[in-house]
Amino acid sequence: MSPASARAENLLLVVLIQLIAIIASARLFGRLFRRMGQPLVCGEIAAGLILGPSLFGGLFPDLFQNVFNPAVAPTFSILSQIGLMFLMFLIGLEFDFAHLKDNRGAALSVSIVGIVLPFTLGFALGHWMHGALALSGSWINFALFMSAAMSITAIPVLGRIMLELNITRTRIGSITISAAAVDDATGWILLAAITAVVRSTLDPVKFGLMVVETISFAALMVWVVRPLLKRWIRKVMSSGRGISFDALALLLVGIMLAGIATNVIGIFSIFGAFFLGAILYDETEFREAIQERLRDFVTVFFLPIFFTYTGLRTDVGTLSGRTLWPMCGLVLAAAVIGKFGGCTLAARGNGVSWRESAIIGVMMNTRGLMELIVINMGYDLGILPKSVFCMLVIMAVLTTYMTTPLLRRLIRSTELEPYYIKSQFMQGLRP
Repeated sequence: MSPASARAENLLLVVLIQLIAIIASARLFGRLFRRMGQPLVCGEIAAGLILGPSLFGGLFPDLFQNVFNPAVAPTFSILSQIGLMFLMFLIGLEFDFAHLKDNRGAALSVSIVGIVLPFTLGFALGHWMHGALALSGSWINFALFMSAAMSITAIPVLGRIMLELNITRTRIGSITISAAAVDDATGWILLAAITAVVRSTLDPVKFGLMVVETISFAALMVWVVRPLLKRWIRKVMSSGRGISFDALALLLVGIMLAGIATNVIGIFSIFGAFFLGAILYDETEFREAIQERLRDFVTVFFLPIFFTYTGLRTDVGTLSGRTLWPMCGLVLAAAVIGKFGGCTLAARGNGVSWRESAIIGVMMNTRGLMELIVINMGYDLGILPKSVFCMLVIMAVLTTYMTTPLLRRLIRSTELEPYYIKSQFMQGLRP
């Protein structure tokens, strides 16, 4: 065996060991958290953090270095990004624009307050933290990413929680998912704009070019690519045999081409994948066929890699000193006040009872996966230092973990209770 082949085999061995640890721990902790009354996704996030330097690396530093050898870190970084592209395509495909037509008044109010208040709090907090931590670089870029991190509602995680609790088809569920959908779309537009601002280094010509290219890309996707793809989908689905291997290969190429387009423009590749899925939101039969082909593999293989990759970046040890933990508390407080407080008051202002308004606020406060995507982008761009990255991960995890326990208490004596009693979640908790 040549030296190059031997080195490749050695790296492959490390990659395989890591993949076994990642996938097995994700399933194990997913089931464990499910028994504790939390959704599976909460256990998957916990597995990534437990495998990182904060716990596993702190207790067994030598074993940690052997299992998570830095030599293969670039491999897992690329795998993580590819997985996110496929995931964002699936999320875009599931984006239900019909929700935006129902309960427009309450949903729009909750959505607007759920973006504006946390964005404002995040910007003010980011401005202060930049000076207090004596960070380098532009305070505006840092404050903008803090604002985006505060504003996100994780509609994929929220959707999974609502499905498990059997409350998706209720009035409160409809208002919440509609508001979250608007927040989700607005959040990604804001994030794309913030990324363009950061990558243009505040050069007005470069930023203007990015904006024009992004609008042109969106117009091309809606008015040219969408009609072509819809004709292709009708042809593919007319056979009655679902998605063929050739069709799946062409779709994967399309996802990657969309990712390349937004990458070349100067914003992240995942935006292109998300937009490609979003323009096909109304292809129900095609969506179901794609889910059957892709979703399980993306969920079981790629998502744990992303969670673990985030966990490996998160080191609680960076929050040493008198000021960092209180600052972490401020980040969490601003996030909860902005989303939970703001959305609760907005719902109450539209005639929803206090208890049901609080339910809406709790659900809108869910961040989870989308938050982790945002803060990883900020870290990759060099905007967020490790300490702030750790604070935001803690905030994302806690705001996700608090959702189900609070909902289970608030649901009592509301219109949601009969649906919740019949849910698989409730049945699973009974002896």
